[in-house]
Amino acid sequence: MKRILSAAVLLLASLSVAFAQTGTWSGDVEVQGMKLGIVFHFEEENPTMDVPDQGAKGLPIQLTRPEEGKVSVKIPSIAASYEGQLQDGKIVGSFSQMGASLPLTLTPGLRKLNRPQTPVGPFPYAQEEVTFNNGDVVLSGTLTLPEGYSRKTLALVMVTGSGQQNRDEEIFEHKPFAVIADALARAGFATLRFDDRGVGGSTGDPEAVTTDDVRDDALAAVKLLRERFDMVGVLGHSEGGTVALMLAEDKLIDFAVSLAGMVVSGEETLIWQTAQALAGAGVDQDGVDKYSQLLREAYAALREGGEIPSPEGRGLPDMLKQSYYGVQQQLRTPFLKRFVTLDVRPRLAEIKCPVLALNGTKDQQVEPESNLGALRKGLKNYDHQIKTVEGLNHFLQHCATGSPTEYREIEETVAPEVLDEIVSWLELHEPLDVKPTFKGKDANAFSRWVSERLVYPAKARRNGITGTVMVAFTVDQNGKVGNVEVVDSVDPQLDAEAVRVISSSPRWKPGVKDGQQVIVHYTFPVIFQLR
Repeated sequence: MKRILSAAVLLLASLSVAFAQTGTWSGDVEVQGMKLGIVFHFEEENPTMDVPDQGAKGLPIQLTRPEEGKVSVKIPSIAASYEGQLQDGKIVGSFSQMGASLPLTLTPGLRKLNRPQTPVGPFPYAQEEVTFNNGDVVLSGTLTLPEGYSRKTLALVMVTGSGQQNRDEEIFEHKPFAVIADALARAGFATLRFDDRGVGGSTGDPEAVTTDDVRDDALAAVKLLRERFDMVGVLGHSEGGTVALMLAEDKLIDFAVSLAGMVVSGEETLIWQTAQALAGAGVDQDGVDKYSQLLREAYAALREGGEIPSPEGRGLPDMLKQSYYGVQQQLRTPFLKRFVTLDVRPRLAEIKCPVLALNGTKDQQVEPESNLGALRKGLKNYDHQIKTVEGLNHFLQHCATGSPTEYREIEETVAPEVLDEIVSWLELHEPLDVKPTFKGKDANAFSRWVSERLVYPAKARRNGITGTVMVAFTVDQNGKVGNVEVVDSVDPQLDAEAVRVISSSPRWKPGVKDGQQVIVHYTFPVIFQLR
């Protein structure tokens, strides 16, 4: 009897070990100070892995249990593996990928991050699942339609940042595009957000995608919306903001919204971005400078078809050498070959449609001042609003430092003031039945009237100060000009003269919408040029 009982105990013990390694297990790996959540679903049939922080779900895995209490996992789609041993109710092991091995301890169940802004139904608007084509690629998305929409409703295509992302631009369980689409639908605007190639319901090879492909995919989405709406624009984040400007340069959209968008070249962005990350990781300035120079040489070789330089003999620590060898692999990808040369600055003057650009002051991925400064310098159209938003990171969240290592721990998905800014700007650009007129003519007549009345400030003339002052103002329901303010300054004297002349404007004939005279907002360039 004792032997039978002993055998039963051993059998139960072995079964408990085996079953302890079934179901859902989750944990974090730490990569350069950033935590990345890993979730395994150890099912007997069709086991899978999720990386919720990157929006990746249902990756097939190969699961074996070579010995009692051990688990061995291979993830072919990302060339990774995991080996672990059950200890005190946890699976303790290592996650390996691209030659790197990182500690990963798994605990039973799923850790859920708090994301209070993620929309939860029921919704006061409609949503449609749609598919559309760009050549052989089928793209899948969600069309969000506000209550009472019509052809006159403003519609926006939403374009994600770099890397393969789903339609919500999901990262660390944040869904910024879902949050933005929800806010815009509640305010009366339609949106179409779609999965990137090879993600979710979209087809295509994600390894072959370049920014030009993303642009073409966004254009296919624009064409789809034009079947139902008269005015269609693009709202893009990061690389998506660059795509919005590219389509605006080609005059293929009616307005553009760039959120943390890149305006300077891809090469400049990558070098600055890397320098920020290295400094944040504690690398001294000498190491940052040497590594940045190595990247400049590598990118130059990539552009010119030369030999990619070696990191050896440059006084770099082993950690930076290993990092660079990883960069060398990426240099062979179609995406990076194109991204390094990407630069929208030369054609910004060709943009004629309205542009809204918002960047956070703590962005450590797209430097705010150089990018917005390039946009201010390059745009020549009458209607653009360019501003930094204080205290926000690359994802336009309130943050402490702006470091990517904070993204996961921040509960806010999109700062409310950013949502308000987008909605307010779009409301100003809803189509009018009748536009305001100045002396019976359009805004060009007002431009001539202003230039004829400008008095060049004497001190500014002596000092050779020139430039274009951007002035915002309103034409109210009675045609009166008011709320005159400088939104892009050149010099205090030139600013004051621009405000003086525009404030002295005679009345306009007001704009009309839905049979009612309405307030109309303008952003107007006042050019000071010495002859």
